[in-house]
Amino acid sequence: MDFIRIIIAILLPPLGVFLQVGFAGAFWLNILLTLLGYIPGIVHAVYIIAKR
Repeated sequence: MDFIRIIIAILLPPLGVFLQVGFAGAFWLNILLTLLGYIPGIVHAVYIIAKR
């Protein structure tokens, strides 16, 4: 299941984080990072998915 979440995180980083943690602070942080730059959003999403 983590493999599918990582693929989703690469395509849509906030969705990947949402599937992992819901509407927690990490989700909102990821939206901010994705708006500031797509790559930071991806890195953060993969980190959140790999960490849990």
